[in-house]
Amino acid sequence: NRYYFFFLLTQGATVGVLLSADLFTTFIFFEIMSFTSYTWVAHDETPGAMRAAETYLAVAIIGGMVMLMGLFLLWNAVGTLAIDELYEAAKACPHKGRIWAASICILFGFGAKAGMFPLHIWLPKAHPVAPAPASALLSGILTKSGLFGVIVVSANIFRASTAWGNLILVLGLITMLGGAVLAVFSVNLKRTLACSSMSQIGFILTGIAMGCLLGEENALAARGALLYMVNHSLFKLILFMAAGVVYMNLHKLNLNDVRGFGRNKPLLHIVFLLGALSIACIPFVGSGYHSKSLIHESILEYIAYLNGMGVSTANYQFVEGLFVFSGGLTVAYMLKLYICLFWE
Repeated sequence: NRYYFFFLLTQGATVGVLLSADLFTTFIFFEIMSFTSYTWVAHDETPGAMRAAETYLAVAIIGGMVMLMGLFLLWNAVGTLAIDELYEAAKACPHKGRIWAASICILFGFGAKAGMFPLHIWLPKAHPVAPAPASALLSGILTKSGLFGVIVVSANIFRASTAWGNLILVLGLITMLGGAVLAVFSVNLKRTLACSSMSQIGFILTGIAMGCLLGEENALAARGALLYMVNHSLFKLILFMAAGVVYMNLHKLNLNDVRGFGRNKPLLHIVFLLGALSIACIPFVGSGYHSKSLIHESILEYIAYLNGMGVSTANYQFVEGLFVFSGGLTVAYMLKLYICLFWE
């Protein structure tokens, strides 16, 4: 009953975040959501769960306090926190340094919840110890509330800003590659999925960054990032619930201990395979391929734009290569899980 009580409180706070009209209201619901979801991580009350919950709460509190400081600075600089008024107010403000300081603080707070590097430390700790339904929602839903805040700042304060776009791009690339590498080398089922979530957040941040860099021509990046958020929520929910089936039966998550569990279980096999193929963005399975392709095309579009301007594109060609390589790592670690559970 405690789980369901805090589940409903977290749901209400999450709805409040996404329906808020100004950033201070967003902050209030954001903090409520952080405290109520803490009980999800600590639910089993094992020593590991309590340590992970402490890490989760510490990151949430530090991120929240830094975000609040950023909101004070932003209010002092532009005189409003209403989301609809931010673009015009920021454009008219002569103190660009204050806006940058405020926005970086706000990005820190939202990035902590999203699992963005270097604030991702709670993700690999919280997911393995939380109940499977809680892990699914932490990864599929709560991280998107952090991304919502990043989108608000990027689209309203730094619309078409190359400097801000490059900042988000660097953070997104590190998050994307780092999460994928951690997932490849993880031997815990839910930890692998948690690191995968970190990597997928990096892909979405890359789409948001390209939206800033492309300015008014950012339709591919904007639609790709939004579609990727929806896809990741749905597909990661499937995979974490499948991991919950494994744990409920074996009470183990180490891949060496759960090998072959899914053999002769056709329903679990089909469900996990569909989730794995979708998160790996395999064509003709789900819409994961479309969302990643849209973001990839936005990178190519920006490279073509810079070529037309006569500007060097070496850095962004490297970005494109890293994007494709990280996608390959996604296929690798999902293939690892699939073979381990259903074929070994």
